Amino acid sequence: MILFPAIDLKQGQCVRLKLGEMDSATVYNPDPAAQARAFEEQGFEWLHVVDLDGAFAGESRNGDAVEAILKATKNPVQLGGGIRTLAHIEAWLAKGLARVILGTVAVRDPQLVKQACKAFPGKVAVGIDARGGKVAVEGWAEASALGAIELAKKFEGAGVSAIIYTDIDRDGVLTGINWEGTIELADAVSIPVIASGGLASLADIVRMTMPDARKLEGAISGRALYDGRIDPAEALEILGKARAA
Repeated sequence: MILFPAIDLKQGQCVRLKLGEMDSATVYNPDPAAQARAFEEQGFEWLHVVDLDGAFAGESRNGDAVEAILKATKNPVQLGGGIRTLAHIEAWLAKGLARVILGTVAVRDPQLVKQACKAFPGKVAVGIDARGGKVAVEGWAEASALGAIELAKKFEGAGVSAIIYTDIDRDGVLTGINWEGTIELADAVSIPVIASGGLASLADIVRMTMPDARKLEGAISGRALYDGRIDPAEALEILGKARAA
């Protein structure tokens, strides 16, 4: 079980949104590279990065910030937001990303995701962002008719390294992760699932260690870490003890 600290990028700065609304951004650090270093020093083992501007634009918009992050930390980094072509994927992996996260393109062109998984084994994750159980695309600006589980099942056996499942209605508002929906998704597919959206307190960290949640690869935390609602050392100690048990 991995706790992934999140760096969401808007105009080169580290921000957090509420419910995916770009005009609700709170700037937490103007220097994303420094934030990446801080997370590594706190003991985190991975980093989750999202190019918010890129998600809306359909192409990378915070490339300089991402490259600075890659230089600043030894931790593996996964990146989502605006990655829509095989050329995008190849270029980012060449710069040192551990894996790319494909969201909108997973809905629009599932075949491209499968091609990417063959070309870059273990390096491709799928981001499924859902509102009311239905998948949203284009930086959450558009809803689709596709259910989250329905989409996830399209990639069974394709070599997807993980599914990052975000409940948009909980994102950034500290109401707790949608454990029921996330575990239901994890039960429906063999692909590892990462919970995202709403992680609020150490209660969510403890919830990660419960038997039914042990199948998850981990969870992503943003605002709760930045606001100090979660103490990194305590959270990592809880997960470390659960791993060792």
